[in-house]
Amino acid sequence: MRKRRGQVLDGWLLLDKSVDISSNHALKRVKHLMDAQKAGHTGTLDPFATGLLVCCFGRATKIAGHLLEADKSYTATVLFGQETDSGDRTGVVVDQAADDFVAIDQDKLLSVLPRFAGVISQVPPMTSALKHQGRPLYAYAREGITIERPPREVTIYQLELLSCSGKQAVLQVSCSKGTYIRTLAQDIGRAMGVGAHLTALRRDSVGPFALEQAQTTEQLIALEHPLKAVRALSDLPESLAQVFLNKGTAVESFQS
Repeated sequence: MRKRRGQVLDGWLLLDKSVDISSNHALKRVKHLMDAQKAGHTGTLDPFATGLLVCCFGRATKIAGHLLEADKSYTATVLFGQETDSGDRTGVVVDQAADDFVAIDQDKLLSVLPRFAGVISQVPPMTSALKHQGRPLYAYAREGITIERPPREVTIYQLELLSCSGKQAVLQVSCSKGTYIRTLAQDIGRAMGVGAHLTALRRDSVGPFALEQAQTTEQLIALEHPLKAVRALSDLPESLAQVFLNKGTAVESFQS
């Protein structure tokens, strides 16, 4: 059996994922930089999205499942006037507002947003990784096949308008697991009667972790000793350290 390359490394770091790169590609770059045998992340960001990606090494990958269940927050940039098949800027325009639509009515938007606060129902997008008969929905979408998706309940804890100019608005969203921000943007656009899609999305937090403590891949590469960016298991927030204690695993300090 071929031995896995890299060193045994137990720890975690917060990565600020850049735009137009997949979460798995970003993780592989960090894994290679740290020369780690085992690595994982705690929740995929679409390639066009940026922001917080929690990277785990070795035994720290045990927290991945816990963080998949965690609440998250985002800053979402929404363009009104066009709806795309994916709900974001990577898709094909499938509906468009009338030619006389030139700017958002901010008062109307402020009156619409409360409809999407609290427990709401969402239909997952066809471009999602949810599986139907063992295949991800996006595989069917690429073949032009539409699968009927039952709506799912999610919770929007906070939905705040940060700015509004012309056809574009920036929203702050705090939500439960399983929330599709592109679907939220799409549904808000429909409620406004003009359509909408995401042009940018930035993840600000995952559970107890915040983007402010994250570093970009470029910043990690620039470090004289990149391994020092890896945090010890003993530095995990108490709620996550408990995951190890419940499994009867000691939380030890990371030694570089």
